[in-house]
Amino acid sequence: MMSGKHYKGHEVSCCIKYFIFGFNIIFWLLGVAFLGIGLWAWSEKGVLSNISSITDLGGFDPVWLFLVVGGVMFILGFAGCIGALRENTFLLKFFSVFLGIIFFLELTAGVLAFVFKDWIKDQLNFFINNNIRAYRDDIDLQNLIDFTQEYWECCGAFGADDWNLNIYFNCTDSNPSREKCGVPFSCCTKDPAEDVINTQCGYDVRAKPDPEQKTYIHVKGCVPQFEKWLQDNLTVVAGIFIGIALLQIFGICLAQNLVSDIEAVRASWLKC
Repeated sequence: MMSGKHYKGHEVSCCIKYFIFGFNIIFWLLGVAFLGIGLWAWSEKGVLSNISSITDLGGFDPVWLFLVVGGVMFILGFAGCIGALRENTFLLKFFSVFLGIIFFLELTAGVLAFVFKDWIKDQLNFFINNNIRAYRDDIDLQNLIDFTQEYWECCGAFGADDWNLNIYFNCTDSNPSREKCGVPFSCCTKDPAEDVINTQCGYDVRAKPDPEQKTYIHVKGCVPQFEKWLQDNLTVVAGIFIGIALLQIFGICLAQNLVSDIEAVRASWLKC
């Protein structure tokens, strides 16, 4: 028979067990919420009734961000939550390995971004210009571009003329659009006295001389403005990434400790 002393030597830590469970159930619920928002957005746009339309959008569909992040959070949260509650070592090991892979990918991406700055800048330029072409094709993409241009007070990737890439805003003689030679309202400089957004403020603005354009719109591109924002907030951004990395390492260590406790208890049962 197993003595009371033997039990005391091999116990699963309730603190670690329920801390992992509580943290991951919140994480899992957030994942469910993100997936729900993504699926709802696709349902509203008719994507779920026509799956082939997923590939029709020329630019980036922001819904993918919710689905991918939500999917990762759902899987991690489920494995950590159920693994801790049921003391399932397979799920806990899966949780640790999956979290470790994410940490490694983040670390690799950070190093590559630092080493290949110019390549990253070119890719960002390509990404923005590709989405400028698809600006009117998807309302979510349109809102994302407008938010970006308003937040960073920028216009286009490297300047307002990047909007020539869009069929509605280009300055060609064959363009019948009323928005010809214009820019979206999100490029416009804001008048503090205006309570209502003037969505037509960018009409014909690029037909004006360059010095005059500065009066009406932001002429700096979003790539250089993003670089400037990153330099100005480098300490905060670095702190956030370090904090996330420490949380991931902490989560891996806790899961491994719980696995060790569970295996030690099971080993003690076999000895008896």
